[in-house]
Amino acid sequence: MTRYVQQRTSLFLSFLFLLFPSVFSQLSSNQANTMMNLSKLLNLSDSLWVATKDPCSWKGVNCSSGNSSVTGLFLSVFGLSNSNFLPAVCNIETLQALDLSNNRLGSISDEFINDCGRIDGLKLLNFSKNLLSGPLPAFNVFVGLEYLDLSFNSLSGNVSLQVDGFPALKSLNLSSNNFTGPIPVNLRKSLMLEELQLSMNSFQGTVPQEIANYQNLSLIDLSANNLEGSVPTRIGNLAKLRILLLSDNKLSGEIPANISNIPTLYRFAANQNKFGGTIPSGITRYLSFLDLSYNSLRGPIPTDLLSGSNLQLVDLSYNLLEGSLPAKVSESLIRLRLGSNRLNGSIPPSFGTLDNLTYLELDNNSLTNEIPHQLSSCRRLALLNLAQNDLTGPVPAPLGNLGNLQVLKLQLNNLSGDIPLEITQLQLLSTLNISWNSLTGSIPSSISNLQRLAHLNLQGNNLRGPIPATINSMNSLLEVQLGQNQLSGTIPMMPVKLQIALNLSTNLFQGAIPETLSRLTDLEILDLSNNNLSGEIPESLTEMESLNQLILSNNQLSGVIPDFKHYVSLNASGNSRLINNTATSTPQESPKKRRSVVVPVVVAVVAAFLAVGIVSIIVLSFSRRFLKVNDQQSQSGENLPSPQVIQGNLLTTNGIHRSSIDFTNAMEVAADPLNIELKTRFSTYYKATMPSGANYFVKKLNWSDKIFQLGSHNKFGQELEVLGKLSNSNVMTPLAYVLTVDSAYLFYEYAEKGTLFDVLHGKLGDTLDWASRYSIAVGVAQGLTFLHGCSSGPILLLDLSSRNILLKSLKEPLVGDIELHKVIDPTKSTGSLSTVAGSVGYIPPEYAYTMRVTMAGNVYSFGVVLLELLTGKPAVSEGTELAKWVLRNSTQQDRWDGILDFNISRTSPAVRSHMHAVLKIALSCVSVSTEARPKMKTVLRMILNAR
Repeated sequence: MTRYVQQRTSLFLSFLFLLFPSVFSQLSSNQANTMMNLSKLLNLSDSLWVATKDPCSWKGVNCSSGNSSVTGLFLSVFGLSNSNFLPAVCNIETLQALDLSNNRLGSISDEFINDCGRIDGLKLLNFSKNLLSGPLPAFNVFVGLEYLDLSFNSLSGNVSLQVDGFPALKSLNLSSNNFTGPIPVNLRKSLMLEELQLSMNSFQGTVPQEIANYQNLSLIDLSANNLEGSVPTRIGNLAKLRILLLSDNKLSGEIPANISNIPTLYRFAANQNKFGGTIPSGITRYLSFLDLSYNSLRGPIPTDLLSGSNLQLVDLSYNLLEGSLPAKVSESLIRLRLGSNRLNGSIPPSFGTLDNLTYLELDNNSLTNEIPHQLSSCRRLALLNLAQNDLTGPVPAPLGNLGNLQVLKLQLNNLSGDIPLEITQLQLLSTLNISWNSLTGSIPSSISNLQRLAHLNLQGNNLRGPIPATINSMNSLLEVQLGQNQLSGTIPMMPVKLQIALNLSTNLFQGAIPETLSRLTDLEILDLSNNNLSGEIPESLTEMESLNQLILSNNQLSGVIPDFKHYVSLNASGNSRLINNTATSTPQESPKKRRSVVVPVVVAVVAAFLAVGIVSIIVLSFSRRFLKVNDQQSQSGENLPSPQVIQGNLLTTNGIHRSSIDFTNAMEVAADPLNIELKTRFSTYYKATMPSGANYFVKKLNWSDKIFQLGSHNKFGQELEVLGKLSNSNVMTPLAYVLTVDSAYLFYEYAEKGTLFDVLHGKLGDTLDWASRYSIAVGVAQGLTFLHGCSSGPILLLDLSSRNILLKSLKEPLVGDIELHKVIDPTKSTGSLSTVAGSVGYIPPEYAYTMRVTMAGNVYSFGVVLLELLTGKPAVSEGTELAKWVLRNSTQQDRWDGILDFNISRTSPAVRSHMHAVLKIALSCVSVSTEARPKMKTVLRMILNAR
């Protein structure tokens, strides 16, 4: 009986709770009703706000102790797009914090500002990462507000009296908008201000003297604007300042010396400006982080600059500094970047005492003498870059003791002697570059100990002997550069994971081109030119799916050139006995007697091919009529079963596309290799003509590759549904998809002009004028800015290159492969994570040791695309990356004309001046330092302002 009564009581209470949910809430009836009304206006899913539960238990709702009142609404990433609920929020008179960040709100109504402004207890208001546009609303009644964040929106206009009504304001963040005019300093009532963040806007004028009136300031961020003039010395009076960021402006004059008097200042960044003069002594007395890179600072480095007891990071790269390196260095130093200056003298042995040093970059200077063996004592060193100096002597064997070393760059010096065996003990090494020195001896067979090595570059030395056969066991290798040595013997079997390039040019290799090279299905560039190779070009090389450049010139090859895919750039000149299979004679002039023998042979060969071809066409037509055709045939000749479709869906709401797309037709098209339009690292594009006559791209992704997320079809389908809703005229968004067991097929609008690479470097290269190139640059920048600014989080591109940019017309680009960031799973890759780094020439330098795809990395890749448009050169030519070539030749601005595509720049002085302005932007994008690269939003603004 007792148990029965308990059950009845429980059921009754449950019934009461369903009818009267507020019975169990201690909220006032007004607040309970307000929350219920707010729930209806927001129309959230039941999983977020369940109407049968106490509102204090809803996701994103904070209440006071005892749940007597609502104190905070934290609705970040709730997918909110309609602002009609905002006035209802203001009925919560106990509200202290309102966080609406990471949504899609387009406006803030005056009603909201007037009503919520009267809530004295409201301390935090966060509208960051929305779609707010127009001028800044006038916040003039928020007497208790302490934190206002409107960053990452599209607000514009001047900032003046709109932020003058905050007597309690401690933090104002307006960064990443489109504000113009002077820096706002008329915050007369905001004397409590501690943080002022105005970065990534278009503020103009100078850094105002009045900024020093706010004595409580601990953070000032004015970076990425258009500020000019000098920095006011009064900033040195801000005794509580901890962070001062002035990067990416047009500031000039000298670095203010009195900031060294601020005992709390631990980070000062003024990189990417026009500062001149010398670096003031004592500036690092209290600092932990100093970045003055990309300026015009001159003179010697102060002897005390590197000795600050708290100093952890110093970046003075890309200046005009002279003299020797300071010998006194702080033991707390973690990263030191002094590259691209005019420093000379020796590397001080005292650098060897830096136990915490992780990155040491002294490249592109005029340092002399030998590399000090004391550097081997920096046991935490992960990156050592001494490239492009005048260093002499051997590569120090003790460097083999640097067990944490991942990147070793010693190229473009005068180093001599053998490659020390000790270097092959560096188990974590991923990049080894000792190219363009005077090394002798042979490549040690123990190099195979470097099982994590991804980039091997020993070209431009005097190395002799064969390539060790053990190289085949180096399964992480992505790039091998051994050109311009005196290596001999035959070409050994290479690691199957090679992707970026295999360069064996200008050596003494003999024998035939090995058939085993066809195993390198991911390889993009194969250069075997200028050797003594003989025999025929193996037909199997045509099966290298990712190959786009094959250089076989100046050998002794013979026979018929195989039929490579149309997107493969082949150079086989200088082989007099090679026969082009599209002709009936050799490409070289030859004696009549020889021609008389060759012609009949060729005719017979062609006739045989034609006969076989006709029979093959008949058989193929028959098989297509009665059988399903797949991409590949089994070895037995039996047809493989049709792809097992798991799901397919139309994503577009466009009626024309929905009626035109025919899934059956598309699957048949994608089964025929003859329909391939282009191939990228991760995708194959087919041209599909639908029964309606409309053309589409059908892009195939191969699920069987282990870097793709196996078994995640449902998740990928959901991601595609989201991507299909994106709308930007410069982004390729999927129209539909079909998922099979081992592949994914995505449908896109057809781009008539093909890829930017083909247009720029192919037959149309000469006709692509500057107006078209500039329009393409703007379009790609707009597409990338859109992707990086998506409200649900940035969409990163894993392989941004001119081959992944398609053209609707010569002025309308489309950024492709946007879905890969949702497909690739690096943790599943059996090889190096650099598998997903992108194409050679576009991979940001930091990827070698961070192994992360980032927005800054995308900016670097975009910078390379800009350089292609400016120079007319591909991202890699003759083994040299375009970005490195440009950086090396752009140190003096009066030589910039030699960088530009002369056929374009010569058309008019106005065009040349415009190209100079865009070149400056490109140089900032391909900066070695990730911190020095502007955000895409800033890049777009700079390109538009470069007119």
